[in-house]
Amino acid sequence: MASSFDYFEKEFPLLAKLGKQAESYCETDPNGALYKIRKIGESITTLVYQYDNIACPSGSVKDVSQVTRINTLQDCGIIDSLLAKSFTRLRKIGNEAVHEDLDSSVIVRELLPIAYSLCLWFAGTYGTNRKSEYKEYVTPEKLNAVAKKKFIVRIKKKTEFTPQEKLDDEAESQLMAQATVVAAQVPKVLISERKNRSYKANRARPLTEAETRDLIDDQLRKVGWECDTNVLNQKLHGTKPQKGHNMAIAEWQTDSKIYNHGYADYALFIGEELVGVIEAKAEYKDIPCVIDGQCKEYASLIKDTDKDYIQGKWGVNGEYKVPFAFATNGRPYLKQLETKSGIWFINFTKPTEAPKALQGWMSPIGIEELLERNSESYKKEYEELDDDDFLRNKDGLSLRDYQVEAVHAVDKALEEGKKNILLAMATGTGKTRTFLALIYRFLKTKRFKRILLLVDRNSLGKQAFDVFSEVKLDQLQPLTDIYNIKNIEEKVIDKETKLQISTVQGMVQRILYNDGEQMPAVTDFDLVIIDEAHRGYILDKEMADEELFFRDQLDYQSKYRNIIEYFDAVRIGFTATPALQTKQIFGDPVYTYSYRRAVYEGYLCDHDVPYIISTDKTRNGIHFEAGTIVDKYDPNNKTVVKAEVEPDEVDYDVEKFNKDIITRPFNEAVFSELFDNGYLTLDAPDTHGKTLIFAVNDEHADMIVDIIKKICEKNDLPEQAVMKITGSAGGGNQKKIEDLIKQFKNEAFPSVVVTVDLLTTGIDVPPITNLVFMRCVNSRILFEQMIGRATRRCPEINKTHFNIYDPAGVYDHLKDKIDMQPVVQKPKIKMTELIDAMDAISDADPKIIQYQIEQLLAKVNRKKNNLTAEAISNFKVLTKEPNIESYLKKIEELNPVEAKKQIIEDRKVFELLEDDKAELRKIIIDTKEDKDVQITRGYGKHNLQKPEDYIEEFTNYIKENSNKIEALKIVCTRPADLTRQALKNLAVVLANEGYNLTSLNTAWNKVTNADLTVDIISVIRTCAIGSPMQSHEDRIKKAVAKLKANHNFSPVELGWLNVIEANLLQENVLEESVFDNEVIFRNKGGFKRIDKDFKFQLRALIEELNKYLYDDAA
Repeated sequence: MASSFDYFEKEFPLLAKLGKQAESYCETDPNGALYKIRKIGESITTLVYQYDNIACPSGSVKDVSQVTRINTLQDCGIIDSLLAKSFTRLRKIGNEAVHEDLDSSVIVRELLPIAYSLCLWFAGTYGTNRKSEYKEYVTPEKLNAVAKKKFIVRIKKKTEFTPQEKLDDEAESQLMAQATVVAAQVPKVLISERKNRSYKANRARPLTEAETRDLIDDQLRKVGWECDTNVLNQKLHGTKPQKGHNMAIAEWQTDSKIYNHGYADYALFIGEELVGVIEAKAEYKDIPCVIDGQCKEYASLIKDTDKDYIQGKWGVNGEYKVPFAFATNGRPYLKQLETKSGIWFINFTKPTEAPKALQGWMSPIGIEELLERNSESYKKEYEELDDDDFLRNKDGLSLRDYQVEAVHAVDKALEEGKKNILLAMATGTGKTRTFLALIYRFLKTKRFKRILLLVDRNSLGKQAFDVFSEVKLDQLQPLTDIYNIKNIEEKVIDKETKLQISTVQGMVQRILYNDGEQMPAVTDFDLVIIDEAHRGYILDKEMADEELFFRDQLDYQSKYRNIIEYFDAVRIGFTATPALQTKQIFGDPVYTYSYRRAVYEGYLCDHDVPYIISTDKTRNGIHFEAGTIVDKYDPNNKTVVKAEVEPDEVDYDVEKFNKDIITRPFNEAVFSELFDNGYLTLDAPDTHGKTLIFAVNDEHADMIVDIIKKICEKNDLPEQAVMKITGSAGGGNQKKIEDLIKQFKNEAFPSVVVTVDLLTTGIDVPPITNLVFMRCVNSRILFEQMIGRATRRCPEINKTHFNIYDPAGVYDHLKDKIDMQPVVQKPKIKMTELIDAMDAISDADPKIIQYQIEQLLAKVNRKKNNLTAEAISNFKVLTKEPNIESYLKKIEELNPVEAKKQIIEDRKVFELLEDDKAELRKIIIDTKEDKDVQITRGYGKHNLQKPEDYIEEFTNYIKENSNKIEALKIVCTRPADLTRQALKNLAVVLANEGYNLTSLNTAWNKVTNADLTVDIISVIRTCAIGSPMQSHEDRIKKAVAKLKANHNFSPVELGWLNVIEANLLQENVLEESVFDNEVIFRNKGGFKRIDKDFKFQLRALIEELNKYLYDDAA
């Protein structure tokens, strides 16, 4: 008789024997079958103890109860709560068979698939034949009809054993002994690897209906429903809904005659109100068809006897008696298998709304709010908001024009029905205030009921909360006083919660790795705002077709994306640096406020021409001849040893400094030059600003701090002037790290901070005026974020720009950088995992096989240079090849199917490579003095060393393009016609070509030995047509003075001219719209009122003043 348990015969014959015996006893001796099933569970947990060497206080695993074994395995993370429940189910019912003479073939038939599924999990976790998907249990067509006595009798009276029964018992004991020996002999694996195998095996095994119900029970309980299929069950116990209780009652009968005798798997009740039905199906069935079939059937055929629970009728013709229905197969949502995963939901209250997949369950609160929500009610509230005045109110939000533009861009996107919205706003332009404005307006108008603000660091969450606590909104109250806000430490939300601040990492724990009694529901938030939305870009990608059918989604898509897509909500992302992957999640930005525009408009500081620092070592590299005796740092035991350079000579360029070679002399030379010659200062941060230094790693940061402390000592400065702030600062304590950041921001010392990655994004320290790159950066996005640390204005120290010092050659490194995709798409995937996946691929799919082979060989190539001598020797013996290269070549020359066969045969070879733990490579310490430090300026895109070359290049560009770019032509020929917007656009175009005003100003002053602060119009006109250069301030004041001299203005008019002059000192162009847009004019009545004060001559005066501004004869 064929049995599903035959699958285990080869590797785990004990499980095969017990399973087949349970099947054979099912009809004739159910009690004995239940005992055998219990024994399957006990045998598996016993063997797990043996495989993983789990300690037994009593000395023998046989003396440990099954309850203790199950709890211990769950505590270790080897099994999850669902597996633990399935083991417990076998234990409890098996106990009833032994002690209470339980006798039911129906229960046996229910437990056999569970026992089989647990065997699959065990085989997948501890066996060698691991697969990505297993077949479901199939009940044998004919069960063995041989009569046997009830096993309960045999347990109590061993003298009654028949000879055959004794043989069976002895055979089971022998098989257990053999299995124990095998478990003791197999190579041990790390617990992390065991957990990984367990996770994958658990995902691959088919869930039984009972397990699916357990899974759904647990999920529903975690989001707030009272649920227990075995207790709250109408069919079994006649369970009814109760006031004050939110219940998911199992097996609720309807009038359906087609499906499951009319029993819906669950009916959802809020108090005595029926709000939904749930249908659970087998794991691999399409779910939308369940929505269209059973769910609609049950929803329309609620029994007349339950009419008191019905609160209305929904649908096009009122055919549905419940507002919502759900269908699931227990499989986590996967976009590319959308119809076979997730929780599908249909909203009968909105007949035109199509069913959709959710990533989790709705809570009772969420369903109540969904029933109460009127999607159009917020519009009236919106119209009643005195929007622009409220947004710009200097005593409240005090938003700038571009922030108001961003808010309105979001409004427009929402009205267009967008669910994913991206805003690109330069670092330092007030994203926090912008989303505060959005949050307040959304809550006040009830556009959204509850908002989640996701940040990627605790410090950013606290920074946002501080802003929410300080900015006055309604009746001079801050947001924190108006609404119930949960700060970053508060995890549990309630119906009154309006805003929750959380880190992405915290939400990952609460959703993806939740072992507690509560978890967020998909309806907890209807708006998610994501700060630093670019942060998840590294791993955000869909699975390739070659990967799809065997890998778990979490392996190929960042947890970041899983979290932001978990909630059934609108998503608004904020970033300064949108990457391609960010746009794939959110789409193109609905609004962009660039760094260049922010600089031009005076909201951010620009950096001056970068200082390019070179030394003898950076120009020539560090070279060691073969055989040279050098100091080497051994990271394995943190000691320094003498060693010989072998076998060849070695060279290190600046990109490898302090990473592949420790070179203190290089760092000493750089910082001596910078501090000794006044480029950087350690004192007077209130005058000169502060310095942020980017190091390669934590050890390098320690070295830099030590070097600068010695400079402090030499100059009688306090050693507190310099500090390291990295993830290890303060012993890694998050609170201490936040305190250090606040100290850097608010106190005089430290004036110099050294970091690695901690301060690269999202930290606001306006006094930073110097950035020093002691590390090379490969990512454009990361580099732009690092630059963003210094862009904020700081009027307290008269900060006009910031400086970049570049000893690591970052500018040159990024200049020609192109996007390259690594061959290994997922570096953390193990070789054996790729082989297991390959084994599951049909030979009819050579393309997919080839993809796996390429991944595998790429991993071998990455590892081959870091293998121990022993591993290389064993590799040669196992493969009978002279070296790794020849083996790889042999595999590459085979066709995909043959190569697959060879690789599977050579699995032990790849296990050997994978398990080889080479010692960390010793790092050479360079002790030779570095010298000849040279500091030059790199002007423009081409890092021109001479300022006159840069001015000449700019002049040529202007002349070549003056007839191609309309704004350039206007500047040169009729500057009075220039508008502010045209000038802004021109400034951005020029900056993109490498000609920003700060660099041009610096270059001009270097060439002419002057000290002028000029504007872009003056620079263009001087270079293009030879107009005399004058400072921006002189030009404005001369033009206003000439206007005053040509008219007899009243005191009121003169007062206005002084205001106009002050405004022009911050701008380049005066136009009519300024009087209605600028707050200083608008609050006094705008153009109409001021025009009246000028006897309705303001328009003519504007035109006259603009002529004087660029009158070279003036």
